Amino acid sequence: MLILKDEVQGLHIVRYLSCAELPVEVRNAMRQAEMLSIEQGYDWYLNLINTVYPGDSGIRIFVLSVDKQIFAVLPVRVVRESGSVVVEALANYYTSLYQPYIAEHATVEVMAALFRAILVDCPNSYKFTFAPLNTQCLGYAKLKKAMSNAGLVPFSYFCFGNWYLEVNKTWSEYLKSRPSQLRHTITRKAKSFQRLNGELELIQTSDRLEYGIEAYQKVYRTSWKVPEPYPYFMPGLIRMLEKNGWLRLGIATLDGKPVAAQVWIVAYGRAYIYKLAYDEAHKSLSAGSLLSAMLMKHVLDLDKVSEVDYLTGDDAYKAAWMSGRRERWGLVAYNQKTARGFFGACWEMVWHLLKPSLSKIRKPSVRHGGRHG
Repeated sequence: MLILKDEVQGLHIVRYLSCAELPVEVRNAMRQAEMLSIEQGYDWYLNLINTVYPGDSGIRIFVLSVDKQIFAVLPVRVVRESGSVVVEALANYYTSLYQPYIAEHATVEVMAALFRAILVDCPNSYKFTFAPLNTQCLGYAKLKKAMSNAGLVPFSYFCFGNWYLEVNKTWSEYLKSRPSQLRHTITRKAKSFQRLNGELELIQTSDRLEYGIEAYQKVYRTSWKVPEPYPYFMPGLIRMLEKNGWLRLGIATLDGKPVAAQVWIVAYGRAYIYKLAYDEAHKSLSAGSLLSAMLMKHVLDLDKVSEVDYLTGDDAYKAAWMSGRRERWGLVAYNQKTARGFFGACWEMVWHLLKPSLSKIRKPSVRHGGRHG
């Protein structure tokens, strides 16, 4: 549905309600975004919508083009709250990075036109939220400035820490650089795991795919983690990854019974540690650490990735495997032309003024947890 047309500037803004409606040129733009974050690709959104938001009337994919050239693709979800409307990133806790396609030559002024069009298309919108974002990418600054130019009042907020490894070593060199406790754990537990008839398997292709999915789900059910609220998301994701050649699914078994599972993703020269789980009854085996070692060796020596990303959360154990930490932040912007937006902006302003003083009073803390760990 065309919601804005400016022949003088050659500007068009179109709203789509599903992935199926997207023309080829839009899908191609999403594939470019996918190279920076696979969670912005067409295949990712297709699985997310089908398994998490089936039939959701709030799905919107706004496409901005100038002279028939795609400048931006912004997937969002419109949520209604007591007569008001929130426009939020089409993302949830399955998403570790929201980095939609924004062309390098897309100016802030053109992006502001996109937000003005969304405000017209979604009346009573009092708040926009986009997270988690990479503050180092150009798209982050453009989003923030464009919302401001469109009359919204934007604020930044912390989401979570993101541990990562810059790869410049082989597996053997990497292992030597790790803390001695981790090295000794891997060596000692590998020997005892083998003595107990334990096996590690890496699944990448379709011949063992359905077994791998079933094994992963069995482990997840016996782990410490809460049940998946959307049980079809992970099987759909694993199948999508295998189809694209991105799947690295590790399964640890003890006498044929799955006791640990890890879903890693390898795409466009980077590895992502997406999901980890182990059977609580066999925690002492450290099968999860053995799987991590096997997968790390594979992505370093065979896939030859340039980076390994531990995605979401400041879990203490990640520092032993990774070399650096960065942060993911979010943007929230208020529409002051609405009552809720006006009071929301006022509250944010007060909070940002008081925050430095409050942080001095409270003891510093490290945020733990995260859905991937």
